[in-house]
Amino acid sequence: MSFQSFTDYLLLEKNYSALTVKAYQNDLEDFSEFINTEYETASINKVNYSQIRSWIVLLVESGLANRSINRKVSALNTYYKFLLKVGDISLNPLAKHKALKISKKIQVPFSETEIEMVLDDLNFGEDFESVRNKLIIELFYSTGIRRIELVDLKLISIDFDNKTLKVLGKRNKERIVPLLKSVMQTTNKYLILRSELDNILDDESLFLTKKGVKIYETLVYRIINDYFSLASSKVKKSPHILRHSFATHLLNQGASLNAVKELLGHSSLAATQVYTHNSIAELKKVHINAHPRSKK
Repeated sequence: MSFQSFTDYLLLEKNYSALTVKAYQNDLEDFSEFINTEYETASINKVNYSQIRSWIVLLVESGLANRSINRKVSALNTYYKFLLKVGDISLNPLAKHKALKISKKIQVPFSETEIEMVLDDLNFGEDFESVRNKLIIELFYSTGIRRIELVDLKLISIDFDNKTLKVLGKRNKERIVPLLKSVMQTTNKYLILRSELDNILDDESLFLTKKGVKIYETLVYRIINDYFSLASSKVKKSPHILRHSFATHLLNQGASLNAVKELLGHSSLAATQVYTHNSIAELKKVHINAHPRSKK
Protein backbone atom coordinates (compact mmCIF):
# COMPACT_ATOMS: atom_id res chain seq x y z
CA MET A 1 0.00 0.00 0.00
CA SER A 2 1.27 3.49 -0.84
CA PHE A 3 1.43 6.14 1.89
CA GLN A 4 2.77 8.81 -0.49
CA SER A 5 0.15 11.47 0.22
CA PHE A 6 0.72 11.03 3.97
CA THR A 7 4.52 11.24 3.71
CA ASP A 8 4.19 14.31 1.46
CA TYR A 9 2.00 15.88 4.14
CA LEU A 10 4.61 15.19 6.84
CA LEU A 11 7.47 16.53 4.74
CA LEU A 12 5.82 19.58 3.19
CA GLU A 13 3.17 20.69 5.70
CA LYS A 14 4.47 19.40 9.03
CA ASN A 15 8.11 19.99 8.06
CA TYR A 16 9.28 16.65 9.51
CA SER A 17 12.78 15.46 8.69
CA ALA A 18 13.27 12.79 6.03
CA LEU A 19 14.55 10.42 8.73
CA THR A 20 11.39 10.84 10.85
CA VAL A 21 9.13 10.39 7.83
CA LYS A 22 10.94 7.19 6.89
CA ALA A 23 10.43 5.86 10.44
CA TYR A 24 6.71 6.67 10.23
CA GLN A 25 6.46 4.90 6.89
CA ASN A 26 8.20 1.80 8.26
CA ASP A 27 5.82 1.68 11.23
CA LEU A 28 2.77 1.96 8.97
CA GLU A 29 4.06 -0.77 6.70
CA ASP A 30 4.69 -3.06 9.70
CA PHE A 31 1.14 -2.54 10.96
CA SER A 32 -0.31 -2.94 7.48
CA GLU A 33 1.48 -6.28 7.11
CA PHE A 34 0.13 -7.40 10.49
CA ILE A 35 -3.43 -6.47 9.54
CA ASN A 36 -3.21 -8.20 6.16
CA THR A 37 -1.86 -11.35 7.80
CA GLU A 38 -4.18 -11.55 10.83
CA TYR A 39 -7.36 -10.08 9.38
CA GLU A 40 -7.86 -10.95 5.73
CA THR A 41 -10.86 -8.68 5.26
CA ALA A 42 -9.30 -5.65 6.96
CA SER A 43 -7.05 -2.89 5.66
CA ILE A 44 -5.02 -0.29 7.53
CA ASN A 45 -7.64 2.34 6.66
CA LYS A 46 -10.51 0.23 8.00
CA VAL A 47 -9.62 -1.18 11.41
CA ASN A 48 -11.07 -1.03 14.89
CA TYR A 49 -9.26 -0.46 18.15
CA SER A 50 -9.36 -4.11 19.18
CA GLN A 51 -7.36 -5.02 16.06
CA ILE A 52 -4.79 -2.33 16.84
CA ARG A 53 -4.71 -3.57 20.42
CA SER A 54 -3.83 -7.06 19.15
CA TRP A 55 -0.84 -5.55 17.34
CA ILE A 56 0.26 -3.75 20.50
CA VAL A 57 0.02 -6.98 22.50
CA LEU A 58 2.15 -8.74 19.87
CA LEU A 59 4.78 -5.97 20.12
CA VAL A 60 4.82 -6.25 23.92
CA GLU A 61 5.20 -10.04 23.76
CA SER A 62 8.08 -9.66 21.29
CA GLY A 63 10.05 -7.81 23.99
CA LEU A 64 9.97 -4.37 22.37
CA ALA A 65 10.34 -1.54 24.89
CA ASN A 66 7.21 0.43 25.79
CA ARG A 67 8.85 3.62 24.56
CA SER A 68 9.38 2.10 21.10
CA ILE A 69 5.83 0.73 21.04
CA ASN A 70 4.43 4.15 21.94
CA ARG A 71 6.41 5.68 19.08
CA LYS A 72 4.95 3.16 16.62
CA VAL A 73 1.40 3.77 17.86
CA SER A 74 2.02 7.53 17.70
CA ALA A 75 2.97 7.17 14.03
CA LEU A 76 -0.26 5.25 13.44
CA ASN A 77 -2.26 7.89 15.31
CA THR A 78 -0.74 10.65 13.20
CA TYR A 79 -1.74 8.71 10.08
CA TYR A 80 -5.36 8.38 11.23
CA LYS A 81 -5.50 12.08 12.11
CA PHE A 82 -4.35 12.76 8.55
CA LEU A 83 -7.08 10.49 7.14
CA LEU A 84 -9.64 12.39 9.24
CA LYS A 85 -8.27 15.69 7.94
CA VAL A 86 -8.66 14.67 4.29
CA GLY A 87 -12.03 13.00 4.89
CA ASP A 88 -11.02 9.39 4.20
CA ILE A 89 -12.32 8.20 7.59
CA SER A 90 -14.92 9.58 10.01
CA LEU A 91 -13.51 8.17 13.25
CA ASN A 92 -9.97 7.76 14.56
CA PRO A 93 -9.72 4.23 16.04
CA LEU A 94 -6.96 5.48 18.38
CA ALA A 95 -8.94 8.46 19.69
CA LYS A 96 -9.22 7.02 23.22
CA HIS A 97 -5.94 5.09 23.33
CA LYS A 98 -3.67 5.64 26.33
CA ALA A 99 0.07 5.27 25.87
CA LEU A 100 1.91 2.48 27.67
CA LYS A 101 3.66 3.53 30.88
CA ILE A 102 7.37 4.21 30.59
CA SER A 103 9.73 3.85 33.51
CA LYS A 104 11.95 6.89 33.73
CA LYS A 105 15.60 5.95 33.57
CA ILE A 106 18.12 8.43 34.87
CA GLN A 107 20.82 8.95 32.29
CA VAL A 108 24.19 9.02 34.02
CA PRO A 109 26.51 11.53 32.33
CA PHE A 110 30.25 11.14 32.01
CA SER A 111 32.17 12.92 34.75
CA GLU A 112 34.45 15.79 33.86
CA THR A 113 37.36 13.52 34.79
CA GLU A 114 36.22 10.85 32.33
CA ILE A 115 35.92 13.46 29.57
CA GLU A 116 39.43 14.73 30.35
CA MET A 117 40.81 11.19 30.33
CA VAL A 118 39.54 10.70 26.77
CA LEU A 119 40.35 14.11 25.30
CA ASP A 120 43.57 14.93 27.19
CA ASP A 121 45.15 11.62 28.20
CA LEU A 122 44.46 9.30 25.26
CA ASN A 123 46.84 9.33 22.33
CA PHE A 124 44.55 9.70 19.32
CA GLY A 125 47.25 9.75 16.69
CA GLU A 126 47.67 12.10 13.72
CA ASP A 127 46.10 10.09 10.89
CA PHE A 128 42.78 11.03 9.25
CA GLU A 129 40.50 8.71 11.24
CA SER A 130 42.12 9.53 14.59
CA VAL A 131 41.83 13.29 14.13
CA ARG A 132 38.28 12.89 12.81
CA ASN A 133 37.29 10.82 15.83
CA LYS A 134 38.74 13.34 18.26
CA LEU A 135 36.87 16.17 16.52
CA ILE A 136 33.62 14.19 16.73
CA ILE A 137 34.05 13.74 20.48
CA GLU A 138 35.02 17.40 20.97
CA LEU A 139 31.98 18.58 19.00
CA PHE A 140 29.56 16.40 20.94
CA TYR A 141 30.91 17.56 24.27
CA SER A 142 31.43 21.24 23.42
CA THR A 143 28.16 21.84 21.53
CA GLY A 144 25.71 19.21 22.79
CA ILE A 145 24.52 18.36 19.28
CA ARG A 146 22.54 15.22 18.53
CA ARG A 147 24.05 12.28 16.66
CA ILE A 148 21.99 12.82 13.48
CA GLU A 149 22.80 16.55 13.60
CA LEU A 150 26.52 15.75 13.63
CA VAL A 151 26.18 13.23 10.78
CA ASP A 152 24.33 15.82 8.66
CA LEU A 153 26.85 18.66 9.18
CA LYS A 154 28.15 20.27 5.99
CA LEU A 155 31.45 21.98 5.31
CA ILE A 156 29.49 25.23 5.03
CA SER A 157 28.03 24.66 8.50
CA ILE A 158 31.24 26.09 10.00
CA ASP A 159 31.66 29.85 10.18
CA PHE A 160 35.41 30.29 10.68
CA ASP A 161 35.23 34.08 11.08
CA ASN A 162 32.68 33.98 13.89
CA LYS A 163 33.78 30.59 15.30
CA THR A 164 30.25 29.22 15.20
CA LEU A 165 28.47 26.15 13.88
CA LYS A 166 25.09 26.15 12.13
CA VAL A 167 23.11 23.07 13.20
CA LEU A 168 19.97 21.77 11.52
CA GLY A 169 17.83 20.31 14.29
CA LYS A 170 14.46 18.64 14.60
CA ARG A 171 11.78 19.80 12.16
CA ASN A 172 14.51 21.58 10.17
CA LYS A 173 14.96 24.22 12.87
CA GLU A 174 18.34 25.94 12.59
CA ARG A 175 20.42 27.10 15.54
CA ILE A 176 23.86 28.65 15.90
CA VAL A 177 26.24 27.30 18.53
CA PRO A 178 29.67 28.73 19.45
CA LEU A 179 32.85 26.76 18.88
CA LEU A 180 35.71 26.66 21.38
CA LYS A 181 39.23 27.63 20.30
CA SER A 182 40.47 24.06 20.88
CA VAL A 183 37.68 22.68 18.67
CA MET A 184 38.57 25.13 15.90
CA GLN A 185 42.17 23.93 16.05
CA THR A 186 41.14 20.27 15.72
CA THR A 187 38.73 21.25 12.91
CA ASN A 188 41.50 22.90 10.92
CA LYS A 189 43.76 19.87 11.37
CA TYR A 190 40.91 17.54 10.28
CA LEU A 191 40.05 19.58 7.19
CA ILE A 192 43.65 19.42 5.97
CA LEU A 193 43.64 15.62 6.30
CA ARG A 194 40.17 15.44 4.73
CA SER A 195 41.39 17.35 1.68
CA GLU A 196 44.20 14.81 1.25
CA LEU A 197 41.88 11.79 0.95
CA ASP A 198 42.46 9.88 -2.28
CA ASN A 199 38.84 9.67 -3.35
CA ILE A 200 36.28 12.11 -1.95
CA LEU A 201 32.82 11.02 -3.11
CA ASP A 202 30.93 13.55 -0.99
CA ASP A 203 32.08 17.15 -1.43
CA GLU A 204 29.51 18.67 0.93
CA SER A 205 29.45 16.61 4.13
CA LEU A 206 31.83 17.61 6.91
CA PHE A 207 32.48 14.15 8.28
CA LEU A 208 33.58 11.40 5.90
CA THR A 209 34.79 7.85 6.20
CA LYS A 210 38.29 7.10 4.91
CA LYS A 211 36.58 5.93 1.68
CA GLY A 212 35.38 9.46 1.08
CA VAL A 213 31.67 8.93 1.77
CA LYS A 214 29.43 10.55 4.38
CA ILE A 215 29.83 9.13 7.86
CA TYR A 216 26.89 7.13 9.23
CA GLU A 217 25.16 6.95 12.61
CA THR A 218 26.24 3.47 13.70
CA LEU A 219 29.88 4.34 13.06
CA VAL A 220 29.53 7.49 15.17
CA TYR A 221 28.02 5.45 18.00
CA ARG A 222 30.86 2.92 17.76
CA ILE A 223 33.48 5.68 17.91
CA ILE A 224 32.04 7.11 21.13
CA ASN A 225 31.56 3.69 22.70
CA ASP A 226 35.08 2.51 21.83
CA TYR A 227 36.92 5.56 23.17
CA PHE A 228 34.88 5.95 26.35
CA SER A 229 35.19 2.24 27.10
CA LEU A 230 38.84 3.08 27.78
CA ALA A 231 37.95 5.71 30.38
CA SER A 232 34.54 4.86 31.82
CA SER A 233 32.87 1.84 33.42
CA LYS A 234 29.38 3.22 32.83
CA VAL A 235 27.02 0.79 31.14
CA LYS A 236 25.88 3.23 28.47
CA LYS A 237 28.51 5.08 26.46
CA SER A 238 26.83 6.87 23.56
CA PRO A 239 26.61 10.22 21.73
CA HIS A 240 23.48 11.00 23.77
CA ILE A 241 25.40 10.54 27.02
CA LEU A 242 27.93 13.10 25.74
CA ARG A 243 25.04 15.47 24.97
CA HIS A 244 23.75 14.80 28.49
CA SER A 245 27.22 15.48 29.91
CA PHE A 246 27.45 18.77 28.00
CA ALA A 247 24.16 20.00 29.48
CA THR A 248 24.85 18.73 33.01
CA HIS A 249 28.35 20.21 33.21
CA LEU A 250 27.14 23.61 31.97
CA LEU A 251 24.36 23.65 34.55
CA ASN A 252 26.81 22.58 37.27
CA GLN A 253 29.01 25.55 36.36
CA GLY A 254 26.10 27.99 36.71
CA ALA A 255 24.71 28.27 33.16
CA SER A 256 21.03 29.18 33.07
CA LEU A 257 18.48 26.57 32.09
CA ASN A 258 17.25 28.82 29.28
CA ALA A 259 20.75 29.21 27.82
CA VAL A 260 21.28 25.43 27.84
CA LYS A 261 17.84 25.01 26.24
CA GLU A 262 18.89 27.23 23.33
CA LEU A 263 22.21 25.44 22.88
CA LEU A 264 20.53 22.03 22.85
CA GLY A 265 17.86 23.13 20.38
CA HIS A 266 14.94 22.26 22.64
CA SER A 267 11.58 23.85 21.89
CA SER A 268 10.60 24.08 25.57
CA LEU A 269 12.24 24.25 28.99
CA ALA A 270 10.44 21.04 29.99
CA ALA A 271 12.66 19.06 27.60
CA THR A 272 15.79 20.60 29.12
CA GLN A 273 14.75 19.98 32.72
CA VAL A 274 15.55 16.26 32.43
CA TYR A 275 19.21 17.30 32.59
CA THR A 276 18.83 19.11 35.92
CA HIS A 277 18.73 15.93 38.04
CA ASN A 278 22.50 15.66 38.31
CA SER A 279 22.86 19.41 38.78
CA ILE A 280 20.49 19.27 41.74
CA ALA A 281 22.54 16.41 43.19
CA GLU A 282 25.67 18.59 42.82
CA LEU A 283 23.91 21.53 44.46
CA LYS A 284 22.88 19.32 47.38
CA LYS A 285 26.50 18.31 47.88
CA VAL A 286 27.65 21.95 47.85
CA HIS A 287 24.81 22.93 50.17
CA ILE A 288 25.64 20.25 52.74
CA ASN A 289 29.36 21.05 52.70
CA ALA A 290 28.96 24.84 52.81
CA HIS A 291 25.91 25.59 54.95
CA PRO A 292 26.73 26.66 58.54
CA ARG A 293 23.94 24.49 59.97
CA SER A 294 24.86 21.31 58.06
CA LYS A 295 27.10 19.95 60.85
CA LYS A 296 24.43 20.21 63.56
